[in-house]
Amino acid sequence: MADSVRRQGPRVPEFDPKVGVDVSTRWAGDPRHRLVAIGDSLTQGFQSAAVFNTSLSYPAIVAYELGCFPQFRFPRYGGFGGLPFNLELFLRDLESRYGRNLDWWEAPLALFRARNVMDRVEDYWERGAGRTVPSTTAIMHNLAVFGWDLRDALSKSADECRKRIDTPKDDLVNQVVQNAGERAALRVLPTQPQAAGALTQLSAAAELGKDIDGTGAKHGIETLVVFLGANNALRAVTDLRVVWSEDSGFDDLDAKRRFTVWRPKHFRSELRKVAAEVFDIKARHVIWCTVPHVTIAPMARGVAVKVQPGSRYFPYYTRPWIKDRDFDAGKDPSITAEQAQQVDDAIDEYNDAITEMVRAARTKGKDWYLLETCGLLDRLASRRYAEDPLARPSWWQPYPLPSSLQALSPPPNSHFLAGEGERRTDGGLFSLDGVHPTTVGYGILAQEVINVMRLAGVRFFRPDASTLRQDPVLVDFDRLIRHDTLVNRPPGNLGSALGALGWADEALDLFRRVFSAL
Repeated sequence: MADSVRRQGPRVPEFDPKVGVDVSTRWAGDPRHRLVAIGDSLTQGFQSAAVFNTSLSYPAIVAYELGCFPQFRFPRYGGFGGLPFNLELFLRDLESRYGRNLDWWEAPLALFRARNVMDRVEDYWERGAGRTVPSTTAIMHNLAVFGWDLRDALSKSADECRKRIDTPKDDLVNQVVQNAGERAALRVLPTQPQAAGALTQLSAAAELGKDIDGTGAKHGIETLVVFLGANNALRAVTDLRVVWSEDSGFDDLDAKRRFTVWRPKHFRSELRKVAAEVFDIKARHVIWCTVPHVTIAPMARGVAVKVQPGSRYFPYYTRPWIKDRDFDAGKDPSITAEQAQQVDDAIDEYNDAITEMVRAARTKGKDWYLLETCGLLDRLASRRYAEDPLARPSWWQPYPLPSSLQALSPPPNSHFLAGEGERRTDGGLFSLDGVHPTTVGYGILAQEVINVMRLAGVRFFRPDASTLRQDPVLVDFDRLIRHDTLVNRPPGNLGSALGALGWADEALDLFRRVFSAL
């Protein structure tokens, strides 16, 4: 990496949310908005390549446990499994027509069916009922939009998104919803009155912070969660290309699309601008999340065995449906061990910057906290650490799954989801896109947010919104398991899911099209 010294080892996570700095606080009144979240797909509730179950995003889970879910505002995406393309519904559709196994002679009909499904999804969002944007006056509490990075949070508004939505074309070849991210954003950002169309994620949150009339509080927001930065590196995994940001274009909405990883100096530059806006938002507590190591996501599977004993890395990372014996570095999409380490090193420097920023704010009296989501994923990483004791750094300890998840057979892990019949046999923390969590995976993240909120003194109530909950405040994982269709009743063809997804990717270029919308 041109502007960074190669790190001697992985960053040691900062598991102290206060980063070693105490802040003296005295609060009065009750903020009108108990929870507000700014972020990307991980905060919006993206799952299996679509934003759909937004009522089960981690902020919505936290709001449920807070006792304020009926008042928590979030966007909804009904119709054809959400945006841009729901892989779970796609697999279930194939199963309903061709059974649990797709035989070779059925492939032509299945290909026709797949194109038909993609065409219907595209029609719904570009020309059908999904094209109509609800008129929103109240600002959402979950302000996250999939695919957004630091620059998007700074610059994109409803007005800007409208400008970017092209006149739709019924493309018989590239059948994916055009401008899917902008269409999703128009259901997040306020559109009415007309002046509200200029609000970004950050300025919309600032408006909520001002909403203090009659509350007796100095802050309109009780807890603000900021989880941005993953998309400043994620495309290295989804595209399997490492293209470093350049001094020209990294902070431009159009030019930045050619980069898949931001150099740390560019990330810091953008982070300073985001932090300056957050600093002025009237939020009692602010929780900043670190950026996960995207190379752990099972969408980029490590090939064969690691490069040497004790290493974190495999020689190549490719799509999970490409078997070791079939992998061809000259033909198959991949990144190398060296590239994966460079991406991780960059993310470590992103997280150093976030940590330093939180520490500096706390020294100025701001009640900001750090949520070590990078360390959380590292502790859940199966192939990198859990299954390779020699690779574990001295700080590493396995993450203790909640008892309800431990009782599942098998307990969820970070492998790509697999099953036999209608029974899950592996994975369970990542959904079918191999990047975003399942519902129970989001529950783990929600629990970590709750732990930091309790440290900050935030009170949690029963659903009646008046009965105070006592510690420990625990996520109802039994509820989440019931709602998690990938964990409790996965598609019956999940045993051949990798093959089906690989077939769809080869025949339809499915994943490039879907992830290009992120």
